Amino acid sequence: MNAAVLDQDGAVAAVLNYHLDDGTKPVNETFGPANIHGRSTGTPDRQQMRIANARLIAGQLTLDKQGFCLARHHTAVKNILDKEELKAVYYPEMERLVCEVSGAYRAVLFDHTIRHGDEATREEKLLREPVFYVHNDYTEASAPRRLRELLPDEADALLAKRFAIIQVWRPLKTIARNPLAIADARSVALADLLPSERRYPHRVGETYRILHNPAHQWYQFPAMSPEEAIVFKVYDSAKDGRARFTPHTSFDDPSTPADAPPRESIESRMFAFFS
Repeated sequence: MNAAVLDQDGAVAAVLNYHLDDGTKPVNETFGPANIHGRSTGTPDRQQMRIANARLIAGQLTLDKQGFCLARHHTAVKNILDKEELKAVYYPEMERLVCEVSGAYRAVLFDHTIRHGDEATREEKLLREPVFYVHNDYTEASAPRRLRELLPDEADALLAKRFAIIQVWRPLKTIARNPLAIADARSVALADLLPSERRYPHRVGETYRILHNPAHQWYQFPAMSPEEAIVFKVYDSAKDGRARFTPHTSFDDPSTPADAPPRESIESRMFAFFS
């Protein structure tokens, strides 16, 4: 992959891995201890895209327009690998953050993933790798299905009103390698979204692979610190013109210094409920 600075505002041209719709069924599968290993089917469509510096417009970004925004947040978590501490401290922190950013009256965090760019560390600590293909984590079908799976007693009442699935992505160390690129949801057409099976050992979900469209507008927040988080929406039940799906991907910039440390990040996923 190659990348080059395009302009004085810090935009770069980088190759992103889209999906080529050649008839091959797209499937993503996780397996192994803690599901840290992955494999997929489908043909990548490597396209060079302009990735703009979102810091220049950070004050204009909203979940309902572009589908993402940058938030300042300090976590009280001491050991990010301690699952009990995460559930006791980090989960409530993220639920409060999402309610503040989105205006939801309630958020329920149901999943998190810690990723590391170094394979040996992943094997030792049972972590996952960064994702290097353009995707959106939930679909028109899988989002309400996931709600029914996780909150079955409340599902009918919750599905009767607007709900969203919102993710929070943050680095564990300042990002020097493999940043997150995120698309302006307004630039992505429904025709660009291709359902893809997401297979786990005990269930099958569904995500979107993304077909290339030159109209896509991509952004990143360079050199993100652990005190920053990208809040973005991967599903919204409202169909009134607001952002509903926000494709994203890690990308490889070969201009990164050879001694740059591997990427370390945590992402959390939660339902957000609106009155």
